[in-house]
Amino acid sequence: MGNLWPRRLRLSVYALGTALGLSLSGSLLPLLVELPGGWARSQMAIAQQDVEEQTNIEVYQQASPAVVLVRAGRDSGSGSIITANGLILTNAHVVGNNETVQVRLADGREFTGDVVGFATSRVDLAAIQLRGNPSNLPTIDIAPVGSVQVGQRAFAIGNPFGLEGTFTVGIVSRIDPERGLIQTDAAINPGNSGGPLLGSDGRLIGVNTSIFTTERSGGNIGIGFAIPVDEVQTFVAEVNNGTALTTASVAGNRGGREPAAIALNGSVSGQLSPDSDVLPDGSFFDAYVFEGQQGQRIAVEMVSRDLDAYLILLSEDNDSLYVEDDDSAGELNARLVTTLPADGAYIIIANSFGQGEQGRYDLRLSEVGRSDVPDSPAPRTGTIILQESGSLTQGDAIAPDGTLYDEFTFEGEAGQRVTITLESPEFDTYLAVADRSGNLVADNDDITLDNTNSEVSFTVPRSGPYLVIVNGYSQSDQGRYTLTIR
Repeated sequence: MGNLWPRRLRLSVYALGTALGLSLSGSLLPLLVELPGGWARSQMAIAQQDVEEQTNIEVYQQASPAVVLVRAGRDSGSGSIITANGLILTNAHVVGNNETVQVRLADGREFTGDVVGFATSRVDLAAIQLRGNPSNLPTIDIAPVGSVQVGQRAFAIGNPFGLEGTFTVGIVSRIDPERGLIQTDAAINPGNSGGPLLGSDGRLIGVNTSIFTTERSGGNIGIGFAIPVDEVQTFVAEVNNGTALTTASVAGNRGGREPAAIALNGSVSGQLSPDSDVLPDGSFFDAYVFEGQQGQRIAVEMVSRDLDAYLILLSEDNDSLYVEDDDSAGELNARLVTTLPADGAYIIIANSFGQGEQGRYDLRLSEVGRSDVPDSPAPRTGTIILQESGSLTQGDAIAPDGTLYDEFTFEGEAGQRVTITLESPEFDTYLAVADRSGNLVADNDDITLDNTNSEVSFTVPRSGPYLVIVNGYSQSDQGRYTLTIR
């Protein structure tokens, strides 16, 4: 028998929110009322905006008193007070090799702080203890391990360009557990480094670090990274039990260098070493820049006998392109093929997959035309709005037809073209998308007759949040899946 869930999705917001047992009150729908259709929709949109605005205000008011300015010599960054007696969490690259730093609180008080620990495993974290026996300081709570979800709202507070207490809003765009990174589109600029990435409840879900900020761009380019709460909790435990390192576990810069130029149909040879830039996971990288044109089809290949090559390609001045690859060129070599979405500058990140891998590599940039070269795998191309790996298992929510499901949300803009792919090697997938009013926007069972993965492509009808249902076609469907929205 066919899956009856889409018909239920079409019924109403009330059916979606109650019959399916979904919790929409905090994300998709602030209020359910019986009002004339057009008026009700406009009022609900206003109410949703009011709820989001109030959340922004509450998060800032709750967390900002505990965000500090850290000065280490001529450099500065941000930090979060995590204990009432003045233990501060920040980036290792913010404090550098300094044993003491100057810290200014949000209320204007200034303290000398001792750098009391660095994270192991080459993670970019450091701890500072304020002198003077302060007490009753405002603090930021740390979220539990495993609580961060792709698609959730994210808030960054820091001191970019010397502007203290700056607040930016975005979402968690991607989580890379293997490399220990959270990707977010909340603006993270120089001076935000070491500051908190927060969830809607005001708890710390990551520690920001300004990675893809270059001297050319001078600011955020839409790709920001944070060290996830899992790494943070481990480090705090190391500080508390006295096992934290007394010197940073990795040298090198944290971005900001001028990328070297690479010519189209040209190649360069380089070497990753402690003198290279460093990603938050402790892996080294070199940055290269080239000028591209809209519609141009290019290939980037990184080959090395010394290390596991990893490539990232992104647009410099916006987030219109973000592509990455590990082993597509065979063995441990990396290769990207993509079509450039706009005229402008593009940054190539020549990276290693593992922490601290060193060695020589060759990098080549080619124009490949449009005929016989396939793009890099679809989930890795384009601007990824959300990418999540999960599983349908007993204990998940159950739809009225008895099938298991998970739910995700993303923010769409009117006129935006969105493609959502649900892939699983273990079960027959079913995918459905609904708007804030509970109207079914798109659904799919099989991409083709011989392919049980699901995919929908649609133009977003109006700006706002959308609900994505990851579902199995039958009651017995369980297993791993990957959801990608781009």
